[in-house]
Amino acid sequence: MDQYAVGLDLGQAQDFSTLAIVQKSGEEYHVRGLERFRLGTTYPAIVERVQTVAHRLPEGTALVVDATGVGAPVVDLFRSVRLHPVAVTITGGDTVSHDKDNNYRVPKRNLVSTLAVLLQSGRLKIARSLPEAATLTKELLNFRVRIDPATAHDSYAAWREGDHDDLVLATAMACWYAQYQAGTTGHFQEGARYWGGTPQFASPPEAGRFHQYAEELDEERTQ
Repeated sequence: MDQYAVGLDLGQAQDFSTLAIVQKSGEEYHVRGLERFRLGTTYPAIVERVQTVAHRLPEGTALVVDATGVGAPVVDLFRSVRLHPVAVTITGGDTVSHDKDNNYRVPKRNLVSTLAVLLQSGRLKIARSLPEAATLTKELLNFRVRIDPATAHDSYAAWREGDHDDLVLATAMACWYAQYQAGTTGHFQEGARYWGGTPQFASPPEAGRFHQYAEELDEERTQ
């Protein structure tokens, strides 16, 4: 059965807030929706927008929200409107943990390595018709994992530092959670030792009704 997850990265001050919709179909991960909110969009307005999107997605779709920094109060806003988000606080540790209220602590390396492996294996596919598809592709190709050969520690360039990578983070959270729920995250947690691969584009037949869905959302935003 296909799994669906919405990743929501909440920006601060001059950062964009972004939303990514991912469908896990077998071993492939299809990015079916992308949205970058205008700078200055209020958090209540983002919550309202996500409500609209959530009501159009299949029942059981997970909403995965970045709770790092300013995210925690916004998570409470989502809970107040009964959207029941998965709250992810990004850490520098090595172990995923969570409580009964769906609050997760997730190492940054887990999020990054998930996308790295999907890219390298050609299993991350982006619906070409999405308005932000080119932006996500550029962010993915600009993102790099660096390994310190002396310590074997990995560090991640441009994660909210310098280049915009908000769509990468939203996509990473959605992909990671879909993979985590599938119960097969072991090989991802080891992490990829380099960031490689080229984003693949899903053809219109593969994307199906989500192409129409994405176009409808884009029309709404421009009206």
